[in-house]
Amino acid sequence: MTGMLGPMNEPSPTTAPSGIAAIDASATTPAEDPQPEVLIITGMSGAGRSRAAAVLEDLDWYVVDNLPPMMLVPLVDLMSKGSTIERVAAVVDVRGREFFSELDKVLAHMSERDVAYRILFLDASDEALVRRFEQVRRPHPLQGDGRILDGIGAERSLLATIKERADISIDTSDLSVHDLSREIRRSLADASQEALRITLVSFGFKYGIPLDADHVVDVRFLANPYWITELRHLTGHDEPVREYVLARPGALDFVERYTSALEPVLAGYLDEEKRYATIAVGCTGGKHRSVAMAEAIAERLRAAGHRVRVTARDLGRE
Repeated sequence: MTGMLGPMNEPSPTTAPSGIAAIDASATTPAEDPQPEVLIITGMSGAGRSRAAAVLEDLDWYVVDNLPPMMLVPLVDLMSKGSTIERVAAVVDVRGREFFSELDKVLAHMSERDVAYRILFLDASDEALVRRFEQVRRPHPLQGDGRILDGIGAERSLLATIKERADISIDTSDLSVHDLSREIRRSLADASQEALRITLVSFGFKYGIPLDADHVVDVRFLANPYWITELRHLTGHDEPVREYVLARPGALDFVERYTSALEPVLAGYLDEEKRYATIAVGCTGGKHRSVAMAEAIAERLRAAGHRVRVTARDLGRE
């Protein structure tokens, strides 16, 4: 049957060019900016929050101290918008006074927004906390006109809920600052962050020993390429000089024995929370022997799994 509007079985007119649906199906949604890893550091005053923050800074976290809880979400948003910061740690505690009471609401809001976070809670016994406050001769933040124990008791009451929600809890009562650092690294550091960072610096003794050297290696026992006309204008980075230096009697034997002797030293540095070491390798002018030997030592250390950077301090000074 037909009418004023045409046949009833006539198909609807095409309102868009063919292929639009296929294009839509193949289109990709723009990727959202990745959100940083978020860690909330809290716990009892005097339990080691400042030390924890310092360790995390050394582990390349972006750390904010004494942050009001309601600023957590804006901080995460800021870090998510094109920032290269991948890890954010915020110290949130009772120093925030009335703002601290908003922490539970803020955490609930972050969960609703699918913001992944972890809580690090630091605790200690009353005895340990009293001793620490007396050592630094400072009042507890909640002490008011009362005793230190009054402040500690009030703080424990305020933190009871957040302590139950903690992902990582560390009791620091019997821990030294180094022990606490180890515990935090064990809980939060990845393998690459646990590695010792070694810098090998070649130098010339006539310009002075590097001030920050942990070890000084003297390679002036090797014959000096400076006295060979063909090598004088070159440096230890050039293959002819490198071959000459490493072919000298005792050169490779020294590299092998020295790097072997370093192993227990480097392991001890890690145990003692020393994360950086500078090894200075010196010859007369810092141009030939020290440069070549520093590179050779670096190669052996890298083969042993260490992170090594090499610099030549005095090249170009002549």
